[in-house]
Amino acid sequence: MSWSATVLTLFPEMFPGSLGVSLAGRAMREGIWSCEARDIRAHALDRHRTVDDTPFGGGAGMVMRPDVVDTAIAAAMPEGDTRPLIYLTPRGRLLDQRLVQELAAGPGAVLLCGRYEGVDQRVIEARGMIEVSIGDYVLSGGELAALTLLDACVRLLPGVMGAAESAVEESHSAGLLEYAQYTRPAEWQGRAVPQVLLSGHHAEVARWRRQESEAATRERRPDLWTRMQVAGGGAAA
Repeated sequence: MSWSATVLTLFPEMFPGSLGVSLAGRAMREGIWSCEARDIRAHALDRHRTVDDTPFGGGAGMVMRPDVVDTAIAAAMPEGDTRPLIYLTPRGRLLDQRLVQELAAGPGAVLLCGRYEGVDQRVIEARGMIEVSIGDYVLSGGELAALTLLDACVRLLPGVMGAAESAVEESHSAGLLEYAQYTRPAEWQGRAVPQVLLSGHHAEVARWRRQESEAATRERRPDLWTRMQVAGGGAAA
């Protein structure tokens, strides 16, 4: 069976978006994965297709109604659907490569894209949603976050990427940032490619790349480097 994504959104026209082109688009056409976008407004309870209301306790903005959201989820996830239900929100756990790998190894995902001030907490709890954030910033809605999550997962599906080892060596796959990359010409504007990459010694190249990954991680993402040290996965600083 193909990897199946269902997106619950107020703007279904945003999907598949960029995922309909390049490798992800080809994989979709080949049936490796699918993406269905469902309009939450189709499950509104009034003729005005209202999906939000004012927050209890006061405050600015509007909140998406639990009854409307729950009905939309029920229509998208029939009984027996084992896909995880993910709510894209700045309050969620940070999306990392480990979570991406877990999702890509499963049957797919159902993604809820919030708008306004968010979704009523009761439906989040009742449905056991996994709350996920793509970073410490606020977007206008969950759609771009959903596209990001889907892109990260789809590229790991068997048959999507041309070289399987690419997914193994890239940034975050081993908890480190990726080493710098070089291609022809060997010298450009007075800048030469590191000699070790021209040596043909695979073990030396692998050692250099590991050192470069560790150095980049220590300098640019000390949080990742500390995590690696705690987990015992990094070399001594």
